Amino acid sequence: MPGLVHCQGEPHVTADVTAHQPPFRDPHLPFGERADDLLGRLTLDERIAMLHQFTPAVDRLGLPAFRTGQEALHGVAWTGPATVFPQSVGLGASWNEDLVRRVGEAVSREARAMRARDDRVGLNVWAPTVNLLRNPLWGRGEEGYSEDSFLTSTTAVAYTRGLRGDHPRYWRTAPVLKHWLAHNNETDRDTSSASVRPRVLREYDLRAFRGAVRAGAVAGVMPAYNLVNGRPNHLSPYLREELRCWTGQELLVCSDAGAPSNLVDSEHYFDTHEEATAAALLAGVDSFTDHGTDGSLITARVRAALDQGLIDASDIDRAVRRQLHVRLMLGEFDPALDPHARDAHFDTPAHRRLALEAAEQAVVLLKNDGLLPLDPAAEPRIAVVGPLADECKLDWYSGTLIRRSTPLDGLRERFGADRVTYAEGADRVRLRCAAGALRVPAGDAPTEVRGAGGALDPALLAGRTDLPPLTADAEGTGFALTDWGGGVLTLRAPDGRYLSVADDGFVRASADQPGGWVVQETFRLEPHGGGHLLRHIATGGYVSVAAGGVKVAAEGDVFSADVVERGEEEAARVAAAADVVIVAVGNDPHINGRETEDRTTLALPDHQDRLWRAARAANPRTALVHVSSYPYAVPEAAEELPALLWTAHGGQAAGTALARVLAGDVSPAGRLPQTWYAADSCLPDLLDYDIIGSRQTYLYYDGTPLFPFGHGLSYSSFAYADVSAAVEGGTVRAGLTLTNTGAVAADEVAQLYVRALDARVPRPLRELVGHRRVHLAPGEARRLEFEVPVSALGFWDVAHGCWTVAPGRYEFLAGASSTDIRGTAAVHLGGEPPAPRPVMTAGLAAADYDEQRGTRIVDRSKAAGDAVAPVAGAESGELAFLDCDFGGGAAEVAVTVSATAPGTVSLALADGTVLAAVAVPATGGPYMYEELRAAIAVSGVQELRAHLRGPVRLAGLTFTA
Repeated sequence: MPGLVHCQGEPHVTADVTAHQPPFRDPHLPFGERADDLLGRLTLDERIAMLHQFTPAVDRLGLPAFRTGQEALHGVAWTGPATVFPQSVGLGASWNEDLVRRVGEAVSREARAMRARDDRVGLNVWAPTVNLLRNPLWGRGEEGYSEDSFLTSTTAVAYTRGLRGDHPRYWRTAPVLKHWLAHNNETDRDTSSASVRPRVLREYDLRAFRGAVRAGAVAGVMPAYNLVNGRPNHLSPYLREELRCWTGQELLVCSDAGAPSNLVDSEHYFDTHEEATAAALLAGVDSFTDHGTDGSLITARVRAALDQGLIDASDIDRAVRRQLHVRLMLGEFDPALDPHARDAHFDTPAHRRLALEAAEQAVVLLKNDGLLPLDPAAEPRIAVVGPLADECKLDWYSGTLIRRSTPLDGLRERFGADRVTYAEGADRVRLRCAAGALRVPAGDAPTEVRGAGGALDPALLAGRTDLPPLTADAEGTGFALTDWGGGVLTLRAPDGRYLSVADDGFVRASADQPGGWVVQETFRLEPHGGGHLLRHIATGGYVSVAAGGVKVAAEGDVFSADVVERGEEEAARVAAAADVVIVAVGNDPHINGRETEDRTTLALPDHQDRLWRAARAANPRTALVHVSSYPYAVPEAAEELPALLWTAHGGQAAGTALARVLAGDVSPAGRLPQTWYAADSCLPDLLDYDIIGSRQTYLYYDGTPLFPFGHGLSYSSFAYADVSAAVEGGTVRAGLTLTNTGAVAADEVAQLYVRALDARVPRPLRELVGHRRVHLAPGEARRLEFEVPVSALGFWDVAHGCWTVAPGRYEFLAGASSTDIRGTAAVHLGGEPPAPRPVMTAGLAAADYDEQRGTRIVDRSKAAGDAVAPVAGAESGELAFLDCDFGGGAAEVAVTVSATAPGTVSLALADGTVLAAVAVPATGGPYMYEELRAAIAVSGVQELRAHLRGPVRLAGLTFTA
């Protein structure tokens, strides 16, 4: 094109291109200056309209419509066919930043290629999810990378760098991190509050976000639905106090869908939507995702908030400017200079190879007593059994598969179709009632795949109504009944279609897979009158035979489930005839653990448990493969079976990858990104976010896990030697020599942990500070070096409100997992130990406790600040503050407190000596604080305990001599 000169770095544009162009279209100018110019040309109404997710076009300025948000967790999602990579937790299991960066690059290239032919595809991608996998019962665990903040951060840095691209000026896509902050529960997710003490906040949750933001590859964040310390995340003061302080770059904060309205509708945090919208805008939310594509309600609320004086025009301008900056980074206003505009890399051979490589690297070998690898040259007879054996499952944030490979496909391809037999292991049943047995009418099977055409909101995809509903006759149809746990069933017709219920209430065999925001393909058999009612879970209605066909209604027919063959019998039959059995169990990502629904147990579904037992009884050479979004507690399988593996749902190449691992073409080197616990009893309550106090994750868990964090076996063996560590300025330089002592070339993931040996406060049992995935030939040795900032050895000192690296000994532990330590080295850091709490000059903030019992952190005000109250429903709670220095003595204490009804705040020493008891009257509301004074007599360094009784909120204590 005349007038353009492309080069690395800043664009060079000749004068004929910029003549008569406004400054916002001048590529010579900095983005900030261009954004300011464009902002000044927009009317107030145009600026207000830009606050909604779907920004309308401004034709008079040549601005096209724009929207925030394109799902891209492990491939471009919701917009039709695309390359599907392993789930995020599977990418986390690779422990390989280079791989993850390349996956991010491929995803962003496909987003660009797809946008070139469909402008519905957005470039502001909502990925990755960096919420930590604190509790394995969280329904959205598949979206995160790890329970560890360091591994999550390094993986997120890699993925966002791939998404951003490496051009110094123009971004290929603009990643948004999800979900700010401390979000690990779907149960009551829009009304529950996570009580997050300052140490957990700063040592754990914030660290997961900080690395990627500081790396400069993040365009923004999305707040979570839940509340933290009593305040909705969409009002989080940490957006201003932390996030925007980590970088000088403009960051765009996009609300989660419907969350702005939740501030009034479900959370009742404000009385009016105008107040709520204003508060979110002032807190730092820049783009409001609410009411789908209809921006009229949000714009009306913003306009009303402006008219009421709750915000001013500068608040609107600040948010709009951030959006404009993102659009400039994406090259929207410089199409001729945008190096990514003509990227056509879509479903390329390189992307297919990368999908296979990623799936291979995600496979974790949990146990192997010599059963694996299988030898293809021996032509073994292989039985493949289980509900995941012939499935290539997608999740809510997957694209539509262009190609697919199931474990059965992969094994047949690798070992020969004639050597592999298959048994799904589902119960085959006929459902009979007084009107007859349910029957699928004859007709052409649908060929359409759910979501194949793409949908900006797949929750809006409707069920099929163009097929005849089920009927009933004497013979009926045999259905494959799969119990996914907790009595949740799917029923599949012989042609592969699942029974589903459409908006008209009729039951049809119409779905290619269970799916949708509200899954319409799950049922439950409920005992009733000598038989069972068949309840459709989504509608709550019961299946009944009506004149027009089978439908759901308030009252249903009573059914008997006539079993044609039990799944265990089928599994045992094929297992007995094989040389080796592969049992594939796990989850469907749309059932019993997904967005909106937490899991209730770590246990395998009963039916899947029976399958592996039946297979093993028929053939002891049985391997159990977990294909799942999360860990399971399978202690008996781990004890009795010779081999266990785990892989997340591995995308389009999952089956081929698994077969190559089982055949020994690839030595497994995936490592667990989260702890596998032995039983539900090992877990705290799902809503307990205090990993320190309740001893959660590998950092603090002092029990024996089923499989520890970082665990994973290999077909080779490795020796660790010459572990070293030395302090050089602000860095600890650690190293080790790794040698492949086995007979096959293989990857090993060397892991480096640290622990404080002289800690005066609870510190992690060990904490990951480095890792490296390396490929070594047999006999090959390599020296691995790690640079660990001394600051990484620190903790948040609640006594002084700062990050502190305490003097003392620190042990570096090198090994193959968090518990398989092969060598150690120690360093000593000098300096003065932390001083006691200076309570006479700084007082005590209630939330800065060292220990607590029966309390929760709550919002001191709706804008900022913390207080502490007894947990909901409890009469009292207690806080402990260690090493409080009262010097020569304190004579008076001032208690800053609120109460909705009379209560008390009592202060005592550790031995029970009562120092003061303050009666707290009702103060007029939870945010109406009073300062109440009482005499006190205490001196020296003491442990102080505060006892709270009644509906009180303690903000802090101050002391005077």
